[in-house]
Amino acid sequence: MNRQIRALAAVMVLLYAALFVKLNQIQLVDAPALSRRPDNTRSIERDFNRPRGEIRSADGVVLARSDERAGRFAFQRVYPEGDLFAHVVGSYSYLFGSDGVERTYNDQLAGQTPALKLRSFQHLFSAYTAVGNVELTLRTDLQRVARRQLGERKGSVVALDPRTGAILAMWSFPSYDPNLTSSNDAKVARAFREELDRKPDKPRLAKTYRERFAPGSTFKVVTLSAGVESGDVTPAAPSYPRVSSYTPPLTSRPIRNFDGSTCGGTLAEILKVSCNSAFAQMGAETLGPEPMIREAEQFGFNAVPPIDLTQAVKSVFPTDFGARVSAGPTPESADVYENSAALAQSAIGQNSVAATPLEMALVAAAMGNRGAIMVPHVMSQVLDSKGEAVERYEARVWKQATTPETADVVADAMLGVAESGTATAIRVPGLRIGAKTGTAQVASGTPRSHAWVIAFAGPPDAPPEVAVAVLVEAQPGNSEQTGGRVAAPIAREVIKAALGR
Repeated sequence: MNRQIRALAAVMVLLYAALFVKLNQIQLVDAPALSRRPDNTRSIERDFNRPRGEIRSADGVVLARSDERAGRFAFQRVYPEGDLFAHVVGSYSYLFGSDGVERTYNDQLAGQTPALKLRSFQHLFSAYTAVGNVELTLRTDLQRVARRQLGERKGSVVALDPRTGAILAMWSFPSYDPNLTSSNDAKVARAFREELDRKPDKPRLAKTYRERFAPGSTFKVVTLSAGVESGDVTPAAPSYPRVSSYTPPLTSRPIRNFDGSTCGGTLAEILKVSCNSAFAQMGAETLGPEPMIREAEQFGFNAVPPIDLTQAVKSVFPTDFGARVSAGPTPESADVYENSAALAQSAIGQNSVAATPLEMALVAAAMGNRGAIMVPHVMSQVLDSKGEAVERYEARVWKQATTPETADVVADAMLGVAESGTATAIRVPGLRIGAKTGTAQVASGTPRSHAWVIAFAGPPDAPPEVAVAVLVEAQPGNSEQTGGRVAAPIAREVIKAALGR
């Protein structure tokens, strides 16, 4: 009997030990990850019965607030600007959790950071509300311009300050109204969410930083930077042959220039007219895989951007172009690789190259900031309920895409694109603007393409103050002029608004 009691006691001790270990694992090790889960409504249920801070734009407009309600919850989250900031601010729902700024800065809005808890303790005997109000870098006026200019065309607009990484505008259409998603009425919220999820154009998806597209010729800025950075391309040489197409090594399929045009020359000439044949040859023969891959990754490809928003996706540049198989046709030629044809296509933003509009805005920003890409961010500062700052964003570098000298060379070439190349529609009197257009065919044989433009802009003889990327999806036509005709006028109006013109 004593032996059985001892055995039972040992089993009970083991069970209690296992329970103790598991409980501590959940409470101490797994707790942060569980708390961050979008579908975790425990903290939201707690917070719906107490005040929550406001989210405001840089120009002081309230974008999210908590209104008192009668019923199960004392408060409901309200979004006065409707769909305008939905993809950035996100929503705060008991049923579906939170997203965007609502999730990234949940602790600040709920007053749960150490700094805000300390403020609460200091005002223990006064009428003090322990919440944080999050002020964003985005401007309501600029966001409205982006929405108005894009209209009901599917696409995205991103504008940021290249000097700091502060996002000034971030709009994509279609969008949605988060007021219905965040309704305390579960029936209304669920019905609206299900309706949104049935739509094929995915209005809940923040395409500015969560969806990738072929960047087309805007990627030539990266290819040109790789050439200049390597030392193999200078403003004077090489001068690429004036041809209508280029056939990469180990293939008989030519890469043609838009509209069958003939082009070539030095770097400024080929960027101005977006010469496919020259840039394809630059990637496949002048450079080869390693410089192209290295430069793309220095611009942020193949890495998730560290923006303070949820579920950002990385832009992609392929890294497998096969082994070296032979030397080029002349002693001066670059090596030839098994997938030189894919490398040539990648150099002009085709093949499997894919980028978010945010990434392409960062490419433009790098050229406007002498090669440095700052960490993109949407939070400017956090204020307590008395309006005193408890947290401020500190600008810092994410990637040094190129040397300042390389950036200066490429930026000068981009100035030529806006002045007398494919992006003349972006020009604004009195501003210094560098740009690059792009056209990416939606599908082979389809007479529709994504129209792109990227640009930096600022006053003459001063560092650029704004960088933009505009993507308009599935536009009629496949000409390189599509980006200049469709996307550049949108970027021009955003630049004018950003710089007060």
